[in-house]
Amino acid sequence: MITPTADLHRAAWAELFAVYGFTDRDYLTFIDGRSRYDGVRAFLASREVDLPEGQPDDAPGDGTVCALGNRKDAVFRERLDRGGVAAYTDAANLIDRLDEEGVASAVVSSSRNARAVLSAAGLLERFEVIVDGVVIESKGIPGKPHPEPFLLAARRSGASPARTIIIEDAESGVAAGASGGFGLVIGVDRVGARDTLLAA
Repeated sequence: MITPTADLHRAAWAELFAVYGFTDRDYLTFIDGRSRYDGVRAFLASREVDLPEGQPDDAPGDGTVCALGNRKDAVFRERLDRGGVAAYTDAANLIDRLDEEGVASAVVSSSRNARAVLSAAGLLERFEVIVDGVVIESKGIPGKPHPEPFLLAARRSGASPARTIIIEDAESGVAAGASGGFGLVIGVDRVGARDTLLAA
């Protein structure tokens, strides 16, 4: 929602799963908004491919779910380091306006790279509360489309869900917000997915 990292993620996933004929529809259906390993599991299941789970410290490769996820992460980090990233203008303007109005804001991301991305965009210091893939894993909570990451961010921000607005551009994030009892969920269509965002 804040930065166009979906393009970097999509390119990294496409490189990872090229042998399976990976498409943009695959990205939106099985990957977008999910954690790395959940994305690997969901995509492989769509192709009826069964791999052992492996361990999070598996070397990047193809033999396990974790190895594939770690390989994807390495490709993503390489692309981020090479090309950097800038915030969407509308997102940056909204962050500025919320700050001016004294409205607390937080970032919720399934990515373990969220802090690196925010840092690359010059936004890391703008958020006191960041619930990312590292936090989700360390707390042992389910990721999107489960609402718990958003609920955790609301608690850490001192906000009740009923007084919290979720702004999301991923179907899984919209679904998480819709099921969490939040005051309003806004789906931002960055990739021509209006209907799926509305359905979620």
